[in-house]
Amino acid sequence: MSFVLGRDGDRDRGPVGHLGSYRALDGTSGAVLYCDLDGPHAVTIVGKRGYGKSYTMGVFAEELAKTNGLAPVIVDPMGAFETLAETNTDTERDNKIPATVIDDPAVKPTALDPQSWCGLLGLSPERGAGGLVWQAAQKTSTIAEMRAHIDGTDAPQIDKRAARNHLHLAESWDVFDATGLEATDLAGPEVTIIDVSGLESAPMNAVCRGVAEALYRARVTETIERLPWLLLDEAHTFFSGVAEPALERILTRGRAPGVSLVAATQRPSAVPALCLSQSDLLLAHRLTAQTDLEALVAAQPTYMNGSLADTDRLPETPGEVVVIDDATETVHAVQIRTRETPHGGNSPRASNVEI
Repeated sequence: MSFVLGRDGDRDRGPVGHLGSYRALDGTSGAVLYCDLDGPHAVTIVGKRGYGKSYTMGVFAEELAKTNGLAPVIVDPMGAFETLAETNTDTERDNKIPATVIDDPAVKPTALDPQSWCGLLGLSPERGAGGLVWQAAQKTSTIAEMRAHIDGTDAPQIDKRAARNHLHLAESWDVFDATGLEATDLAGPEVTIIDVSGLESAPMNAVCRGVAEALYRARVTETIERLPWLLLDEAHTFFSGVAEPALERILTRGRAPGVSLVAATQRPSAVPALCLSQSDLLLAHRLTAQTDLEALVAAQPTYMNGSLADTDRLPETPGEVVVIDDATETVHAVQIRTRETPHGGNSPRASNVEI
């Protein structure tokens, strides 16, 4: 006996991924639990630090990489997912997952609209340097062309100098390139890990925005055949920056072109309510902060008995999770399965240092 999250029907109706098993009241494992991978989904994974949020996202990535017709892409702000490309030496099986790591990602400047360019650089589009950047982004396609356009205006020198300085800062991030990542670079069968762990919040958001825009547009125009799954760890970082409009577009319009989003965060109170309300699968690990519990309760469906804020409702042990499946209007107590590849999200320990 098994259950498939995200759809009505059995395992034979399309590809599924093995997420774990039911968690019995006595702590033992029950029937195997699968997740639908045939259609697009919006998935949110929440949980306080150390309780399995990133681990669960790694399980999703492993299952996606093994499924035909999908193109999983992880934007990795912590450098925790490169281990997907490694073989797990703790098991007897050869569990190497097909994976590609992009260490120095760059996106096209045109991935950001004029308003987003101003937001990225902290400029008001209504006056001074912000207005110049807006116009330059509207009429050109590279940072060099943007600078040239600004130099050719009759704006005050102080505004032109400020605009050029801000563009110079953006250029110093090394995340913009006219030949930057395209959807075709990300649409292979393997999981693509985009490592943005060495970047500050602003350039990290710029990369995420470019990737999300590229994947969405490519499916709308049918440039790529595989269905993209965009996975974001520490999702609150991206929902609070210039990546937000592209992510919200996937949440609200991604089903039609077949684009899925998996957003993991330890701070559900810091992501837009839209992220929780639009998710058809919500996986909740342990939470203790009152604001985070309140955000979760606010998104709780009416068909769920009791409150997620109840102390006996959310799990207390790492690896345990409560799954709210809006497609079938059901709630499940689940033990996430063991990773097939090494988990890269563990914190270093002083006891492991040999000096």
